[in-house]
Amino acid sequence: MSAEDKSLLERIELPSIPREAQSKISHVQEELERAEVEQMRRSVALFAPIFKKREEIISLPSVKPDFWARVFSSAPPEVDEYVLDDDAAIIGEGLKGLTVEHFEVDAQGNGEPRSLRFTFEFDPEENSYFDNAKLVKEFYWRKQVLKTSSGKRRVWEGLVSDPVRINWKQAELDPTKGLLDAACDLFDAEKKKKGGDRKKLPEYASLVQKLELLEAEAMKDDADMEDEDAELPEDEDESPAGVSFFSFFGYRGRDISAEQNKQAVKEDEERWVKISKGEEVPEDADDDEDDEDEDFELLADDLEDAEIFTDGEELAIALAEDLWANALKYYAQSFETNFDFEDLEMEELDEMDEDEEEEEQEEPPAKKARN
Repeated sequence: MSAEDKSLLERIELPSIPREAQSKISHVQEELERAEVEQMRRSVALFAPIFKKREEIISLPSVKPDFWARVFSSAPPEVDEYVLDDDAAIIGEGLKGLTVEHFEVDAQGNGEPRSLRFTFEFDPEENSYFDNAKLVKEFYWRKQVLKTSSGKRRVWEGLVSDPVRINWKQAELDPTKGLLDAACDLFDAEKKKKGGDRKKLPEYASLVQKLELLEAEAMKDDADMEDEDAELPEDEDESPAGVSFFSFFGYRGRDISAEQNKQAVKEDEERWVKISKGEEVPEDADDDEDDEDEDFELLADDLEDAEIFTDGEELAIALAEDLWANALKYYAQSFETNFDFEDLEMEELDEMDEDEEEEEQEEPPAKKARN
């Protein structure tokens, strides 16, 4: 084929990483990532006594009642964007405690530091939404190594979790609109069946149908909002996940067992030993490489269609590394006023001053201290 017969796209040579540098860059990047994980592992013991001191402050009678409600009210954007108004009402009313643990790191400092356990504590007497005194959500950092038909390695790693059921006092009080219950029903049905194709379970079809209806409603709302002048009503809010914060308790991620993870970690460690010795190892497949249809089937996970909170990993990390770690900062920020004086007229400011003077006059004088 002559150069004239080639399309413009075929004739353009896009810049790319030099071949002799590709593997070196990949190996150094992996070494940096391993160092970051080791740093995180060591920090667990380092921060433990500091968080214990912090807990003493949080437990003060004057602080504890509304501490976590205030923290969530001042949450960073990465968390706040997932908390809808209905969610905020539940959190503000009953949340009395929140603990984050790197539970797979043992007393000797060994283990996976990226695994997380969240314990949300609620006061049953003040919580008019559900009966659970505690909601414990565990996230396991899992790794999966697969081989494509061309022999390339495909590696996936991230957080996976089991759904946690919330016992709502009334169906109307459930901000997840039944999604969390449906996710838990599917999980329970899978445990009873002990293997097999989850897609054949009626609970799977029911959950996927609920998600499709929710997506259809969201698309309809987006279509109604396409008008440039249209704005979101003041009494409505949206989440990037498209669902309630409490759907977070239904997040699952990929279906990777502890045994599969153990085998993948073992294989990866053996590979890293070879790299450290300067030995050649097969390179991982690039994400942008074309794969055959069977490769997509190999890498597909049928839980993707039944995932009720797609941003579960991102929110878990934001909760652990920002909101919980910096809780004292966000608690203090909740007392800061965001009052905008620029929009007030001088007459309104004078009226506010007069009201304050009247209140001071009505207050009884303070008692003198005895000598």
